[in-house]
Amino acid sequence: MAETDGTTSTPTAKTCLVTGATGYIGGRLVPELLAAGHRVRVMTRSPERLRDHPWAGQVEIARADAGDAEAVAAACAGVDVVYYLVHALGTGKEFEETDRRTARVVARAAREAGVGRLVYLGGLEPRGEELSPHLRSRAEVAEILLGSGVPTVVLRAAVVLGSGSASFEMLRYLTERLPVMVTPRWVHSRIQPIAIRDVLRYLVGCATLPADVHRCFDIGGPDVMTYLEMMQRFAAVARLPRRRILPVPVLSPGLSSHWVGVVTPVPASIARPLVESLRNTVVCAEHDIAQYVPDPPEGLLGFDEAVRLAIQRVKDQTVATRWSSASTPGAPSDPLPTDPRWAGGTLYLDEKTRETSASPEALWRVVEGIGGETGWYSFPLAWEVRGWLDRAVGGVGLRRGRRSPSDLYVGDALDFWRVEALEEGRLLRLRAEMRLPGLAWLEFHVEQEDGRSRLRQRATFKPNGLFGNLYWWVLVPFHGPIFGGMVRNICRAAEQGTAAAAGQRRARAA
Repeated sequence: MAETDGTTSTPTAKTCLVTGATGYIGGRLVPELLAAGHRVRVMTRSPERLRDHPWAGQVEIARADAGDAEAVAAACAGVDVVYYLVHALGTGKEFEETDRRTARVVARAAREAGVGRLVYLGGLEPRGEELSPHLRSRAEVAEILLGSGVPTVVLRAAVVLGSGSASFEMLRYLTERLPVMVTPRWVHSRIQPIAIRDVLRYLVGCATLPADVHRCFDIGGPDVMTYLEMMQRFAAVARLPRRRILPVPVLSPGLSSHWVGVVTPVPASIARPLVESLRNTVVCAEHDIAQYVPDPPEGLLGFDEAVRLAIQRVKDQTVATRWSSASTPGAPSDPLPTDPRWAGGTLYLDEKTRETSASPEALWRVVEGIGGETGWYSFPLAWEVRGWLDRAVGGVGLRRGRRSPSDLYVGDALDFWRVEALEEGRLLRLRAEMRLPGLAWLEFHVEQEDGRSRLRQRATFKPNGLFGNLYWWVLVPFHGPIFGGMVRNICRAAEQGTAAAAGQRRARAA
């Protein structure tokens, strides 16, 4: 059974606008809406990042930032249903104000465009408890949308279980990497997780709800457990030894988030609001959504089966979207200052070129497979140290890895880079998302001339101020061994791949 099976059929096709289409939920919702027969428009700040998605040719793409009233109004024109899947998680202390502002912009645009329904995926709100900032912001956004004058449904969920979700990866890495752990008191908080498959089924079903349905619905799976129980059951499903977990009362959410940031790929800036939310009891108070979107005959997916499916997706390398699919908050969006157009300020370049006997195809396979578990083909310790330093100052570090070990999409996160441009067999351009005093890119060009392949590698840095200039010059002595070693070792790996392929062909011919 696929992890995202179970969508409902739609008696009347709707035109649906999906905001946050480059994010974890939005990227999975789009194909489900299409499969249900709806017309889909997606709203994104960077349409080029959707180019490689399998469904890109089946949707209309609107370029808009959720805070740009004019652009959002244009995106909402002629739409029946708006899915609001935007949040500012990880942007820092101002995320509540950012969430508030963008929700108001979208609510007003939907009302003025005559949109028939708003659908929002929020968080469960425990009664009688002080909400974490994350859940408090989700609740405030829900109130803004419900007060918009547009019929609105708010689906309130706790932990979403699915391959690639931030909550699942926190759970997975904590359990896999720590057979013994000292944990804070929030491991005893009661949680009702839900499988991504059921979240998507509810979201799709909301497109055709009657116009008089205007309310919040709690959604959750069939299991209620503590986070401690979730870790133990994850270990059982993954066939790991039982974990020894020792709760202590002294770890604050801040300390816990840094601990999560060290052990898992999720940076502290995102881990902290998630961890703070775990101190709340997040259990459904009702299941009224089943009156409108009935449960499947086999029932909602339980915790063990949801985890099993997610783990299998990871093993099969078929993770469709990840928590890192969305742009890193605060990441630069300036265009690459290419040579013909650049006329503003200092621009540093480090370019290496190497010819190789490897075929262009073998060379490209190595280039496209760089990063993640494969690494960066030069001084692994230096890259690890740079990743640790980045995480120490609140950056994403190296642990985001790759969505797939063999192929890339424009917009994919790749360790502390983001794929900015990709021309199959020719060009890979990465934009730095680590903390830097400037903007940085790393490019790989695969070329062929006179029967020989050539790899051209270029690092580009646009410094900010004096510190940015000093940063470049301090690192210049290391560029030779790091970047020179990289281009040399990539070519060597491609040559070995070419030789191995030739050997296999000779063996088959024999």
